[in-house]
Amino acid sequence: MRFVLITLLLTVSVSYSISQEDSLDYKLYRNQLVLHADLGFKAAPFNFVYDKFPKGINSLKFRHNIKPALGIGMAYKWFAMRIGFGLPIELRPVSRYGRVNFTDFGIKFNIKRTFWDLDFRSYSGYVIRNAYKWNDTLTKLNPHDIRPKTRVASMSLNCWYFKSKQLNMHSVFGIRGDFKNTTGTWYYKSTVNIFGLSNSDSLGAYPILPIEFVDTNVTKTSGSAAFAFDLGCVPGYAYVKRKGDWQAALFGGLGAVIQAKSFQVKSLTRTFIGLAPRLDMRFIAGYSKPKYFVWLVTDFDIKSISFQGLSYRQTYYNLSLVGGYRFKERTKKRQ
Repeated sequence: MRFVLITLLLTVSVSYSISQEDSLDYKLYRNQLVLHADLGFKAAPFNFVYDKFPKGINSLKFRHNIKPALGIGMAYKWFAMRIGFGLPIELRPVSRYGRVNFTDFGIKFNIKRTFWDLDFRSYSGYVIRNAYKWNDTLTKLNPHDIRPKTRVASMSLNCWYFKSKQLNMHSVFGIRGDFKNTTGTWYYKSTVNIFGLSNSDSLGAYPILPIEFVDTNVTKTSGSAAFAFDLGCVPGYAYVKRKGDWQAALFGGLGAVIQAKSFQVKSLTRTFIGLAPRLDMRFIAGYSKPKYFVWLVTDFDIKSISFQGLSYRQTYYNLSLVGGYRFKERTKKRQ
């Protein structure tokens, strides 16, 4: 029987009343009960890039199997909640991609013109794609090196500050609000992250890279774990286009972080300080009426660690279809 991972996502939203709401480009449905559901998938592929790999290869692509996830949620006034379930099916053949276990948990809240989120992600069970090119035990019919012990994890705290009060993240997400007009503004994203990967189990730790790519004269290629702590700022621009009942929102930013990074080889840990680029991308589009809505939601979280030419490049991304219904606001009966 296939393992079913149940992920609980609790989203708490705090919104402040705005006395001049009619003059704003967005509308909030804070006093209406909203029920919604979503269907999609999340993924966390990563690459190792090194210009001194043997066999003429400079990049190893680590991928995992994909499980669709179903979410059910509600929102009313200051409270919002979503419960997600990993469905018991894999979208890729298990014989080629193995099985994946993942955990994804987040808390989000809004304070005036800032939006905060805290995310934790963990994925275990990967394959190295097209390993038959350098591993003689594999063939084109069985091309990938299955590595069930490989695990990646990330914990992030982010805060977006919007220069204009005309942009509200509840209306960008489209569940508790939407926009009345087209608008755009610059934003600043402050970010703190702890992330990395390992290749170990209860019996011990093993090099992340295949033995064919381990150079005994270069310690970092033998690492069984790599991790980083970083903080920085990502300036960007947010734009929302509204036409009739159709709406699309695009976020894009590029910045840098100060990073403390380490790799571990057996009992030896080496730590370095450096800078790393950071990219912020988000796209949400769909159809919204006062009573109901349908959205296509995507977002990308791209991270990297580099040790003098050997680079670990991680991408977390989400793609989902969200639909929901907003009930009428309850009116108080006069005595």
